[in-house]
Amino acid sequence: MSEKTLTRMDLTESVFREVGLSRNDSAQLVETVLQYMSDALVRGEQVKISSFGTFSVREKAARMGRNPKTGKEVPINPRRVLTFRPSHLMKERVAEGNKR
Repeated sequence: MSEKTLTRMDLTESVFREVGLSRNDSAQLVETVLQYMSDALVRGEQVKISSFGTFSVREKAARMGRNPKTGKEVPINPRRVLTFRPSHLMKERVAEGNKR
């Protein structure tokens, strides 16, 4: 399995090559899209990208946890977590990639 990580720069380069915008415009477009998605998630909205998946924010309640090293119970505060649910098409593409 590849250890490569897709970065903002990779996305910017892809937009530059595929769309034909300048590198600066491509970088600004990528940043604008990511900022728009982040802002929507902060507001508690879902972000759905067709054929890719859905990002959403989930509220987790307070609960008791346990320190695995000491075994001592520790309270875990309520928090918001980001979740991602891939589309069926994305699941199929990833599964196909595993067969190679």
